[in-house]
Amino acid sequence: MRLDTAEETAGRRTPLQLERKVDRKRLQQNIPYFLMFIPVIAYFAIFKYAPMGGLVIAFKDYNFADGVFGSPWVGFGQFETLFSNPQTLQIIRNTFVLSVLSLLIGFPFPIILAILLNEARRMWFKRWVQTFVYLPHFLSWVIVSGMVITIFATEGVINDLLAPWLGEPIAFLYEQGSWLTIFIGSGIWKGAGWGAIIYLAALSSIDPSLYESASIDGANKFRQIAHITLPGIAPTIVIVFILSVGNVMEVGFDQVYTLQNSAVFSMSEVISTYTYKIGLQRLQFSLTAAMGFFESIIGLILVLMTNAVARRFGQGLW
Repeated sequence: MRLDTAEETAGRRTPLQLERKVDRKRLQQNIPYFLMFIPVIAYFAIFKYAPMGGLVIAFKDYNFADGVFGSPWVGFGQFETLFSNPQTLQIIRNTFVLSVLSLLIGFPFPIILAILLNEARRMWFKRWVQTFVYLPHFLSWVIVSGMVITIFATEGVINDLLAPWLGEPIAFLYEQGSWLTIFIGSGIWKGAGWGAIIYLAALSSIDPSLYESASIDGANKFRQIAHITLPGIAPTIVIVFILSVGNVMEVGFDQVYTLQNSAVFSMSEVISTYTYKIGLQRLQFSLTAAMGFFESIIGLILVLMTNAVARRFGQGLW
């Protein structure tokens, strides 16, 4: 009796059996990568998903004595208390206004900066500028806010320069219009350089021959940017924008808290500062958990809506 060779045996297998064999072989080859992925899964499970269980106190009247599980249920009572307070609507409005203005005004700056750096031909100049614009990202908001306050204070550098013409100092940090401009401007100064890195990485993937062809055809720099550069990094821009929209209800606590003062309190009080003052200083954890839960739901809805719009143009995140 003749024994079948491996090739003959494989030839008699059905396509489904061959596909399963390939899948098992591929799984065995990728086992080291799966093992390397375990710490990542553990990190997100422990530090990202497990704390979500704490949202249960948004539906309870939490107290230290009874703990999370022993505190009485109040249903949507915390949300009713939260939204029956007129200050809450003002805080939500402030959060939304500051976030949307920061997003709409600040979002193009990293893209513009990345395109300008990409067009720079002197490497020493490019590296010097990159170092200069990356540096603010590594400074804490305490330091940055201290610099901003020093520059724009009534006895600061700007008022010293304007004093010969104006006579009286301008209270930049105590008027809502100028405070808002300083708030958005300081955010752009601190984050534009660091945000440009991802666009520089996207620009490096564009084929240089496209620019050479466009140059031979007579296209100037602006046309090359409009027809080659921007379309080349469009998917990256869409992804970053969708992720940014997801954080539209999260104004940075450090930036607002360190630049805040009583004169602009009606504009600068946002969800993060309200949560800190009510939750940690007054120990109303359930109320602030309800506020945080509401903030997360709004962020999720905005991400889904933005992705749905982007998907209609073939640039959706999923």
